[in-house]
Amino acid sequence: MTKRSTPPFQHTPYDGSSQPFTVGLKPLEEMEFLEPDRHLGRYLAEKKRLFADRLETVFRAEPDTDAAQQEVLDLIADNLQRFHCRTHRFHVGGVSVSGSSGDVSLGDRPALLTASRLVQEDLVLMRPGPGGYRLAAASLCFPSSWSLAEKFGQTMSGIHETVPGFNNSRMGQMVARLFDNLKAGQLVGRFNWSVYPDAQLHHPEPRQVQLDGSDNALARLFIRVERQTLRRLPGTGDILFTIKVHHDPLSALEGLQNCAQLAEGLRQQLLALDADQVNYKGLAENRIALAEALKRLAA
Repeated sequence: MTKRSTPPFQHTPYDGSSQPFTVGLKPLEEMEFLEPDRHLGRYLAEKKRLFADRLETVFRAEPDTDAAQQEVLDLIADNLQRFHCRTHRFHVGGVSVSGSSGDVSLGDRPALLTASRLVQEDLVLMRPGPGGYRLAAASLCFPSSWSLAEKFGQTMSGIHETVPGFNNSRMGQMVARLFDNLKAGQLVGRFNWSVYPDAQLHHPEPRQVQLDGSDNALARLFIRVERQTLRRLPGTGDILFTIKVHHDPLSALEGLQNCAQLAEGLRQQLLALDADQVNYKGLAENRIALAEALKRLAA
């Protein structure tokens, strides 16, 4: 996976270790599956709010996914017990999570919703069918400019309809083969990045980044890194897709020892995007201004 830097930037795929709009999958160890961090309590509090106020917006499940949902809950509970006992304490009747008020009962249903209440990751179930893999269930609290209501039940091609270079291309074909050939027990991961104009975690609407070209142009922007994992569930054969969002202020780059390297890496990747890609990232009108701000930061 990517090189690690000091907090707040836990993952920096724009340093050259990953390339945008590529599959870029790499094998992971089981201990790398989940990533509880210092923001665990804040993320779970936001999930709790969304489940209470906007459940249909952030949770959907086909009626015959109960067995797969239970597989996900069992898998996540086992991983947390084995590798994250400092943040998750299991006891009779439930789980106590650091930074979160109240215990989580493992008997609560739907099981996928219970699993989501334990971790910062969003959880998506992809199920094979005649038209390919479709989105059969999801707890999606922190989407990056896409809506669960719009994508629920759609196949991979439908989900990625607006992603440049995915459908009818080598990338889409590679992902389809990957899904077909992914074996139970395999765990793989990838990254992507975007720039956002605010600190919101729940971001289903498309974003447009505005810059004024000033020396403090980065002060109001955030770099949003998605760490995604894929694995096949051994019982049902569905694929679990997890998404962990890292959302950090771009201005915090200035405090890092490797600030120049990261700012220049992000600038180069930004300038290498084609017109469709830069438009997809909401940077069509401000790519040059952002690149100039990163250049000043790198210098």
